[in-house]
Amino acid sequence: MYLIDTHTHIFLEAFDGDIDGIIARAVEQNVKIFCLPNIDAGTVDRLHDLSDRYLGTCLPAMGLHPTSVREDFRTVLEGIRECFKKRKYIAVGETGIDLYWDKTFIEEQIEAFEIQLRWANDLDIPVIIHTREAFSYVFRSLSKAGSENLRGVFHSFGGSREDLETALGYSGFMIGINGAITFKNNALCEYLPIAPIDRIVVETDAPYLSPVPFRGKRNEPAYIIHTVRKLAEIYGITSEEVAAKTTVNAEKLFMIETFIKKP
Repeated sequence: MYLIDTHTHIFLEAFDGDIDGIIARAVEQNVKIFCLPNIDAGTVDRLHDLSDRYLGTCLPAMGLHPTSVREDFRTVLEGIRECFKKRKYIAVGETGIDLYWDKTFIEEQIEAFEIQLRWANDLDIPVIIHTREAFSYVFRSLSKAGSENLRGVFHSFGGSREDLETALGYSGFMIGINGAITFKNNALCEYLPIAPIDRIVVETDAPYLSPVPFRGKRNEPAYIIHTVRKLAEIYGITSEEVAAKTTVNAEKLFMIETFIKKP
C-alpha cells in the first residue's frame, strides 16, 4: 500500500524538532509523498527549506491562504507570484475563500482567489481550494475563471450534499478527505458515496484535524491511515483498494511522476 498525503503543513513550527520522526512514522504507514501547500509570505522559506531537505518526497505548492488575505494582499501576491519564476510547484495553493473566521476582507479574498485561479490557468497546474462557509462564492469565482480549463482539489471538503453535487460537476476537480470524516455524527459520511472513489484524494491537513482516536492532538501524516480505513467502511471496499485508487487519483492530478519516480 502506497499513500500520498495530498495536503499537509509539516513545514510549520508545530513540527520543529521532530520532523525526521514525523516523516519516518509516516513512511512506516506507507505514506511516501507529502504535498505541502503554502500559507502566506511568512511560510515560504520554511516550505522551501523542507522541500529541499526532502527533495522528491515533500512536494511544494505555492499560494496565499484566504485567512491570510489583508489590505496588502496584492503586494503579497506579487511576491508569491515571483516564486513561480524560480521553482516548480505541484499546484497553486492553498487559496480559496473562508468566511468562517472573519468576513472583514471578503472582497479581498474573492479577488485574491480569482487572481490565483488565473495563475493556475496560465501555468496549467492544479489549484488547491480551501472553502469554509463560502461554497457559493467559490463556485461563482470558478465559473468566472473558466472552470472547464481548471483542475484541482476541493481540500478538506465539508460542504452539504448539494455542494458536493455541484463540486462534482467540475470534472477536473477531486474531493479532498481528511480526519474530519472520522468525527462522530459527521453528515458527510451519509452522502459522500455520491462521489465515485476515483474522484477522492486523501489528506491530513496536519497539524490540524486529527482523526479519531487522536482528535485534539497534533495531527501528522502517519494518521492518514485512519482516514483510509473510514473511507473503506463508507465505500464498502478494502483499505488497500482505497489506498490504491486515491493514490492513482493524486498521481494524475498533481503529475507526481514529473517530480519523482513512483515508489
